[in-house]
Amino acid sequence: MRATFNAPLLMIVLLLAACRSDPVHYHTLTPLHSGAPRSAQVGDSLRIERVMVPPQVDRSQIVIRQGTNELVLLETEWWGASLADEVQSALINELNNRPGGREKMTLRIEVQRFDLVPGQYALLDARWRMRAGQSTDQNSNELICQTILQQPSGAAVEDLVMAQQANLRKLAIIVSDANRAGATRCP
Repeated sequence: MRATFNAPLLMIVLLLAACRSDPVHYHTLTPLHSGAPRSAQVGDSLRIERVMVPPQVDRSQIVIRQGTNELVLLETEWWGASLADEVQSALINELNNRPGGREKMTLRIEVQRFDLVPGQYALLDARWRMRAGQSTDQNSNELICQTILQQPSGAAVEDLVMAQQANLRKLAIIVSDANRAGATRCP
């Protein structure tokens, strides 16, 4: 029996094969911890008011730096939530592991740079403001600090995410120390 060649069927099969996409991988800046679940907000002494991230990296897909001035959007590597929410969740998680201060404080974080450079480092440059009392109280004490953290990283996306997790852990320690000290000076 002789097989017949069906060109339209072959074209459909080739088109479907070309439309196949790679699976999307989701990443989080909150590391997996065993034990009791953590609160959704830092304890009674500290409230995270807002976290802002640069618009260049504020997207679902992970953005890496390549060369001196190129940003690359990784189409199949995504954050589990918006980047600002990921940063906030990671900070809440880390700050819940640290003792709080005596006074109620609000924290606002503006990430200036959130660089992921494969095979080199993850960099976090954050300007943060800690204020005693309510955020609308004009007479409250306010501390404004700049923290720049850089962690070496491997080339894989997982390595970059873990390096940025380490940066956020260090930022949480710095913020926690300032909170316990009464937010009188930058650490």
